[in-house]
Amino acid sequence: MNFGKKLISINNKIELAQSKSVHNNSIKIIAVTKTHPFSFIEKSYNSNIYSIGENKVQEAEKKFESFKKMPKIERRFIGHLQSNKVRKCLSLFDTIDTIDSVKLAKKVSNIAKETNKDLTGLIEINTSGENQKKGFLPKDIDDIQRCLNLPNLKIVGLMTIGPNTKNINKIRSAFKKLRELKDLVNSKNKNEDLSELSMGMSGDYEVAIEEGSTMIRLGTALFGVRRSL
Repeated sequence: MNFGKKLISINNKIELAQSKSVHNNSIKIIAVTKTHPFSFIEKSYNSNIYSIGENKVQEAEKKFESFKKMPKIERRFIGHLQSNKVRKCLSLFDTIDTIDSVKLAKKVSNIAKETNKDLTGLIEINTSGENQKKGFLPKDIDDIQRCLNLPNLKIVGLMTIGPNTKNINKIRSAFKKLRELKDLVNSKNKNEDLSELSMGMSGDYEVAIEEGSTMIRLGTALFGVRRSL
């Protein structure tokens, strides 16, 4: 199936999932182009998908040299960000979707302030409790709040990766936890600064949308099996 047909199929599934959801959210597709060539970014951009997700700073740097002809592009970092890569990451990306510790949030904020850059971010939450995953646990509410209101870093929402299982109920539960955590954080801050929920990937985005996702991260569903570098 070519890219155009895949995108039509995805959009149809998105609309169906939205029809089953009580949350009535618009959905942003983030094209996960890691390990794929620049031509895949061009395909996405020409199909009105302007948000590009990369998880390695070095790989992204090579691709992003061609972005000057793409004024609407939104560069999102979606991988684990090592402390020694923060400065380079901030020079390349518009938003960091994987703020997974207070220490990282403060470092991003400090370097952003130092370099006079304003950027947005998402806080990564480990809603499944799997040991191999990064992020705050839902119970870490105090630490999550410490990441808010830092200089030059605007936290706009939460992000999670669904559990590694085919059990739909477990997947749904993880996404529900993220939505409920967003509501809890907003209630404690007496505002609704957190508006985004980045949850759902190629294998589970329909369930995520039903549970209130506003952003889905699609790689395989759009481009096929990931290439090895």
